[in-house]
Amino acid sequence: MDLFTPQRRGDKRVAVVTGAAGFLGSHLTDRLLADGYRVIGIDNLLTGNTRNIDHLAGNKDYHFIEHDVTNFIYVPGEVHFVYHFASPASPIDYLELPIPTLKVGAHGTHNALGLAKAKGATFLIASTSEVYGDPLIHPQTEDYWGNVNPIGPRGVYDEAKRFAEAITMAYHRYHRLDTKIVRIFNTYGPRMRLEDGRVVPAFIGQALQGEPLTVFGDGSQTRSFCYVSDLIDGIVKLSRSEEHHPTNIGNPKEMTIRQFAEAILEKTGAKLEIIEKPLPEDDPKVRQPNIEKAQRVLGWEPKVAFDEGITHTIDYFRNFLANEK
Repeated sequence: MDLFTPQRRGDKRVAVVTGAAGFLGSHLTDRLLADGYRVIGIDNLLTGNTRNIDHLAGNKDYHFIEHDVTNFIYVPGEVHFVYHFASPASPIDYLELPIPTLKVGAHGTHNALGLAKAKGATFLIASTSEVYGDPLIHPQTEDYWGNVNPIGPRGVYDEAKRFAEAITMAYHRYHRLDTKIVRIFNTYGPRMRLEDGRVVPAFIGQALQGEPLTVFGDGSQTRSFCYVSDLIDGIVKLSRSEEHHPTNIGNPKEMTIRQFAEAILEKTGAKLEIIEKPLPEDDPKVRQPNIEKAQRVLGWEPKVAFDEGITHTIDYFRNFLANEK
């Protein structure tokens, strides 16, 4: 049997999205549906939440399966694309869930690749700028091999993604599978989890709830923030391209963490202090993508200005907190 009714079979392309109830997976799902795809979403809800896909209830082009992709993935019928986004992705998550993080990077990626191979589908792995570790070159280009501590606390995420890239390229070379690797830099927008520990929801949540903003170290470390719709656009373009090697997708506009904290206070109108806490082990000092490859190969670059994107994100969290009361 197919997951969709027989009269609908064959009229649209089918995409499988793992991690479909997560921040990025749910936005990718929306984009694929808007582009005319049928989407099968898979998530074990370890860090994902069904509220991110509640708006898809009753959509005949969407089917959700609650499943842990570290176990064998069975999907009946045709599949044309497999987007593997399943993984804890915030420091709080992967520090609390080190073994599930490693398992989904290894077993989960292997199973998702197996599904793509069985279906003759294009495969895209959501990798990360964390493969560069605490980089010794700046900004980071795709040919940089990284500076990663494999046995440090962050190593469970960094090495899970580095393995995921390695097995993806092995499937491409050995099985001639059509594979893509996107290295995602810091991304923000609606549907991030307030408590996930990443700097965007942390600072916005603190500001809206009248709490001091906490920076780690002196706040001089840098990050580059890409709005989610821009990131998803780059990912979709990459999945439809002929490029098989890693490609950075992110916004090269760089700011310090302290500058970001000050921007959140200004945007929310909060009169709060910024306090410092000890810097976590192996926390990257700089993070900025070189996106020349994405510009050249995909014709992609970010379009949403920081002021616009952060306003949308603050509004989302303001409404979220109001509804939680």
